[in-house]
Amino acid sequence: MRPLNAQIRLDHLRHNYQTLKQIHGGKLLAVVKANAYGHGAVRCAHALADMADGFAVACIEEAVELREHGISQPIVLLAGVFDAAEYALVERYRLWPAVGSQWQLEALIAHRWQQPVDVWLKMDSGMHRSGFFPHNYAAAYTALKQSRNVGNIVKFSHFSSADEADSGMTEMQLEAFDLGCEGLPGEESLANSAAMLACPAARRDWGRAGIALYGISPFGGIDERLRPVMRLSTRVFGERVLQPHSPIGYGAAFYTKKSTRVGLIACGYADGYPRRAATDTPVAIGGSRSRIIGRVSMDMITIELDASQQGIGDEVELWGDTVNTNEVAAAAGTIAYELLCNVKRAKFTYFD
Repeated sequence: MRPLNAQIRLDHLRHNYQTLKQIHGGKLLAVVKANAYGHGAVRCAHALADMADGFAVACIEEAVELREHGISQPIVLLAGVFDAAEYALVERYRLWPAVGSQWQLEALIAHRWQQPVDVWLKMDSGMHRSGFFPHNYAAAYTALKQSRNVGNIVKFSHFSSADEADSGMTEMQLEAFDLGCEGLPGEESLANSAAMLACPAARRDWGRAGIALYGISPFGGIDERLRPVMRLSTRVFGERVLQPHSPIGYGAAFYTKKSTRVGLIACGYADGYPRRAATDTPVAIGGSRSRIIGRVSMDMITIELDASQQGIGDEVELWGDTVNTNEVAAAAGTIAYELLCNVKRAKFTYFD
């Protein structure tokens, strides 16, 4: 069997949820969209079911999967519906839809509800993807409030730059949100992972824990308060010794400078490992840090074997405990979110 293994530590997941809830205060959604950022939405939701105030997903399909696997807590559809007919599924599966456009609002009010639906009303406070502009927000709120089809309304928005402390955008969006919500009663939700950790003013009634829930700092580097949930590992299945000035891999992009022991590991870009990860991207062999040498191939990667005891059969950590996911992301010119969401062809093993 190919030895690529994604170990998912559910105890780390629960630790992170409890840590983030304590930091944020109030209620906290566990964001499990995109298959829980590649970790397995159903397994992660079940691990949090006895403590999470609710879950958040991107679409109906993700919500239905959770409901059909026994998740009973509130589920927020962060993007709302994509077609008016989906409101029938919203009611059937007892979901809380976001409303961020005029057509979504009108379709929701026009739907023949059997019971009032709780709604998350989105404001575009400056990100300019979706949501009502601040000057139109009160009108949208009032239209929902006057409808007998609507129960509670949670006012929310999303930050564009909460992970960039010096940008000034978060402060501008906070001001826009508060002005647009002035005089409108009800609960609020602003803090994503980055705002939760770094912006106390954004901690309102509901937080939304995304990347930090999985133990990854949204600011890069390591946050000692969080524990990485995924540990991606494989094994050395081949080795050779190359003499100085020997090329390795496609494009002969790397030449050895000395006699070098080269290990071959089972992982590549077809498994979701980034092809752009260049020579010197870190790996860990038996807990000791080493590096990639040469280009990442579709199914395999070449690494440097430093210690004489390293060789065939040794475990290689691609990211997790010794190698931080943010390190690999930085080396590949991407973000940890993408790495986690892209993992495939690996055996997923869950530890509780």
